Amino acid sequence: MDTMVKTAAILTIILASAFSAFADFPTIEGLTSHLFTNAVIVWQAPTNELPRNFWIYQRTLPRVFSERVISKAIVLGSLQQKALPRLSTKDFYIPEDLPPNWPGPVPVVFGVQPDDASLFYEMPGYAKASDDPAKDIPTDRVIAARAWKYARQLGLDTKKMALKNFYTHFCNADQNQDEEAHGVCGRGVFLSRELDGIPFFSADEQGDGAEGFSVEFGGFGKTCSFSLCWSDVQRCESLPTDDPRKIIHNIQMHKILVLPDANETDYFTRLKKLASATKVVVTRITPYYFKGVFGQVPTSGAPAKLITPMAQLEAIADCGDGNIIIRMVTPIIP
Repeated sequence: MDTMVKTAAILTIILASAFSAFADFPTIEGLTSHLFTNAVIVWQAPTNELPRNFWIYQRTLPRVFSERVISKAIVLGSLQQKALPRLSTKDFYIPEDLPPNWPGPVPVVFGVQPDDASLFYEMPGYAKASDDPAKDIPTDRVIAARAWKYARQLGLDTKKMALKNFYTHFCNADQNQDEEAHGVCGRGVFLSRELDGIPFFSADEQGDGAEGFSVEFGGFGKTCSFSLCWSDVQRCESLPTDDPRKIIHNIQMHKILVLPDANETDYFTRLKKLASATKVVVTRITPYYFKGVFGQVPTSGAPAKLITPMAQLEAIADCGDGNIIIRMVTPIIP
């Protein structure tokens, strides 16, 4: 598993398990329960641009994608020779073409998942091991231009989207994906959906767990993968934004989560170190929408029914022998 996947996996676990009666991760809970217990929390983050209220949104699921959207996605994946699925609330998948009596699981190259308002494509063989770096990968400017073009072709409202992250796909050194080679196999971009001008929070740079559109290009500009998640939504409740005193209380009551850093390999050691912090200075707060409810575990893996706000905090923790820059996520409504 490469480093990016490790980071995303850790984050997915802690976001799902925190402060829940269903949490099954005592190691994480044990570490976070000691964070900042004896620390002085100082607020220095500007809040004048925070909304006074946030809307809670209800996702209308399943979403039945139109024939036009599916056909455009099929063309973007160069799968025109495949039969189009019928419009349905059921999942639909196109498997990779493999020889008869293939001994292992058959990879999926295209899928439509109405229950989560999502569809995806991955070029056959793209996830397999390779030590051959791609040539002539497009520049970020070209990648962004093509991503916006594809988003419009797929019927997305680009006026309600924002360019969130560029990311790099490294060639895997072996089939177990235990290491990363130095070669680059592809590069992509995530365009986040926005609600009320606020983007979605994602577990990684590729938009995992968020609504929006992600696309990746390999050698000579070939489209290697893309994913789309975009549900129909309805406003259902407006709640006031927590003030800094309430957020500081969240930190003191351990109702926050320290995020893994990019490429971090020893997240748990850093949590142990943060337990000794004597002072935490919050320097920035950024609001996000989150597909789900912060701290609640979806039942039986069911797609999230609600979209709710949360916030990311940037802070400096004084651990006695040096400062540690940290990012935390916190509830931001009652």
